[in-house]
Amino acid sequence: MNIILPIIAVILGFIVAYFIKASSTAIKLLLSFSGAFLLSITVFEFLPEVYLNYNKSIGLLIMGGILLQIFLEFLSKGAEHGHLHLNESRTNFPFALFISLCIHSLLEGSPIQHNEHLLIGVVIHKIPIAIIISSFLLNSKLSKTKIGIFLLLFALMTPLGSFLQENFVALQAIEKYINAVVIGIFLHISTTILFESSKNHQFNLSKIVVIIFGVFIAYLL
Repeated sequence: MNIILPIIAVILGFIVAYFIKASSTAIKLLLSFSGAFLLSITVFEFLPEVYLNYNKSIGLLIMGGILLQIFLEFLSKGAEHGHLHLNESRTNFPFALFISLCIHSLLEGSPIQHNEHLLIGVVIHKIPIAIIISSFLLNSKLSKTKIGIFLLLFALMTPLGSFLQENFVALQAIEKYINAVVIGIFLHISTTILFESSKNHQFNLSKIVVIIFGVFIAYLL
């Protein structure tokens, strides 16, 4: 499932962007739900696991993950949390966006093979992001070949991260530290989604309900 579901999430996002063309409001609500769910799973399950046998480097690496995500968003212009501000008229391949998304996806795949609830959170988060990225690519001047390569490699990065973590002893030896970095990434992305995706930073009733629902579902799991 940790290999298949992230790929299905990207395919589903592309289908929605190409055939259904979901409204921006619906995508924002889905983003809010995914942010609340991912943050809750991180706080309820992922964070306590990493803090077992605590040492100070864990907190440092979590902060490092937050700073890493800030840098990645400098390259991607915020695509990881649903804000994509790039020139759609460009015809050259968006390497900065691609590299940022690949690094982010590779890292988020690392812990999901041992935590099915975290896997669900990553998949739910990936769907609206895939919709937004697919919409941008389809509206751009990029060729269909470039769009296909972009989405294919983007879809494979999270499963690749999971595969590498599962099969390389060197990565297994530092798994706890990698997870700490990923927690920092998740904390930054999820809180940014919750607090910056609303117009003028204001919460409307539908968004509040969606966020509460996301937290509630994560708690039940």
